[in-house]
Amino acid sequence: MEVSVIKKHLTTIVLFALLLILSILSLLIGVLDVELSGLLQGDSEHLEIFLISRLPRLLAILCTGIGMSVAGLIMQQLCMNKFVSPTTGATISSAQFGILLALLFLPNSTLWGRAVFSFVFAILGTWIFVWFIQRIQFKDVVMVPLVGIMFGNVIGGITNYLAYKYEMTQALSTWLVGHFSMVLRGRYEIVWLTVPLVALAFLFANHFNIVGMGKDFSQNLGVPYNFVLFLGLTIAAMITASVVVVVGSISYIGLIVPNLVAMFKGDKIRGILMDTALFGALFVLACDMVGRMVIFPYELPIELIVGIIGSVLFVALLLYRLRHGRKAIRLNRKEGGVA
Repeated sequence: MEVSVIKKHLTTIVLFALLLILSILSLLIGVLDVELSGLLQGDSEHLEIFLISRLPRLLAILCTGIGMSVAGLIMQQLCMNKFVSPTTGATISSAQFGILLALLFLPNSTLWGRAVFSFVFAILGTWIFVWFIQRIQFKDVVMVPLVGIMFGNVIGGITNYLAYKYEMTQALSTWLVGHFSMVLRGRYEIVWLTVPLVALAFLFANHFNIVGMGKDFSQNLGVPYNFVLFLGLTIAAMITASVVVVVGSISYIGLIVPNLVAMFKGDKIRGILMDTALFGALFVLACDMVGRMVIFPYELPIELIVGIIGSVLFVALLLYRLRHGRKAIRLNRKEGGVA
């Protein structure tokens, strides 16, 4: 019995072990040397660096990877399209637009005040995108994310126009490119909102799976389609906004990670939610470590590393989906992959 349980959850165990190892290594990487022996001995300088910079950065990375991956998985399931994500669903662009409005109308607002604007407009932008694609008769697998990208570009264009007009470009630049270099104790705690939101996603995982099968199917099973749909979209939008407010824009995580996990684990959301969260955290952590080491002691933004890797993987997934159709998301159908 124990052997079968371990075999069933082997992927999860491996991902968790790798994440734990990389997390320890990440705490020791930086311009200032922080040695494990110094921490164990209670060295004040090492402890200060660890508690003010290294640990908050690691926690922000983990929350970002887990949150964005789960947000992407939820959006893909609810929209019934594997290429929908916070990046291709205009959620990130809407969150940035909300931050700009906060800077314009409440220039002295705190980070939490800007977060409220970001939450509201991320939710509205995501709802409008889904409302729009539900009314498109021609729902080709590639057309839907392209519509989202165009919608996001329109919002991004308005954001840039207002930023240039009111000379807010420099102030907004912090949220246009994702990076963890400014994550310090006292100004990253908003990202902790991803924890209860991801927990809520776990609770409603089966409902998201049912809603992803269509409105008629959901109603036949007694699942309130509209309520679960908007609940899932709100969770995804709030996760994305909380990350954008603290870290900035990071593309492709919610698009690439769920697709890669689904190719090996199937499409049942409850069955892949944990692995998606762990792999997302592992992916972001690995990219962050690469960005810190490639031109050490300088640092590349995480958006640059994830953007390069993510764009290549996105094109590969797109070509694979066009060539193999539905098989691209059902490589493990015999093990319980669900439409």
